[in-house]
Amino acid sequence: MSADKRSLLINTAIDVIREQGFEKTSVSQIVGRAGVAQGTFYLYFKTKNELIPAIAREIFDIQLDRTKEAFPKEPASLDELLKKLIEITYTITEEYKDLITFIYSGMAFYHSFETWEQIYAPYYEWLMSKFVSLQDTGEIQTDTPFAYAANYTVGFIEHAAESFYLSGALSENPEQSKHECFVFLRKALQP
Repeated sequence: MSADKRSLLINTAIDVIREQGFEKTSVSQIVGRAGVAQGTFYLYFKTKNELIPAIAREIFDIQLDRTKEAFPKEPASLDELLKKLIEITYTITEEYKDLITFIYSGMAFYHSFETWEQIYAPYYEWLMSKFVSLQDTGEIQTDTPFAYAANYTVGFIEHAAESFYLSGALSENPEQSKHECFVFLRKALQP
């Protein structure tokens, strides 16, 4: 039950923040809409600012869940893996672009960057396991240790998606942006 209330508070906060912004959002508004007592909020979060990493984790968990659902078994090829990772990341970035900039600024201001690594650790581990499987079939040929390769791959895909959806850099066409991201990563992982 407690995980349900925490999740309810996070998802309600996302809705309220999307409507009126973080600064104008109050704990009273969040708990009022969630239908819980104000003290319940403080059982899970010391301050409103603690919602920032919780929202980041919520969005990232959605991304990781979608990624795992896309691969109920091992990917057949590096191409399949990269194309699905790119598509899912672009989709999540588009869906949550209104929150991503807020999360970045909030994490930089209120939280350490080590929190990012904790949030991303399950994704890196999952991707490293896929790289190992693909290496066993000869699909990946890189001298870069997989811990680095997973980190760089995730970071590059996210940067490409954010460049497209948040700043409009480099391309006006999402398919071109996705293709260029794919080509770059494919060359990096199978030179």
